Amino acid sequence: MYSHPQQSAGHDVQKLRREAGKWLKDLRVKRNLTQRELADMVGVEYYTFVSQLEVGRGRIPPDRYELWAKALGLDAADFVKHLMRFYDPQTYRILFGSDGE
Repeated sequence: MYSHPQQSAGHDVQKLRREAGKWLKDLRVKRNLTQRELADMVGVEYYTFVSQLEVGRGRIPPDRYELWAKALGLDAADFVKHLMRFYDPQTYRILFGSDGE
């Protein structure tokens, strides 16, 4: 039975989510955006969703990746590729190798 790609590969899901959250927060801060401003830009009703992501709770829905990438000033493909390191490390490794090259 299929569960979650991180769990089946033995990855520490919480650690990966926290790392993703730190990366997202760093990007937001570099753009001089508040959590509320970012939430507005990506169509999130409550800015607390951004806060939850930044502390490692939850994931960005895939149908919002392009909005997030644009809001954070990144190319969508680069954004998704980097995010995949945290959200689906097994697939990332298969596609890009352990170093992402």
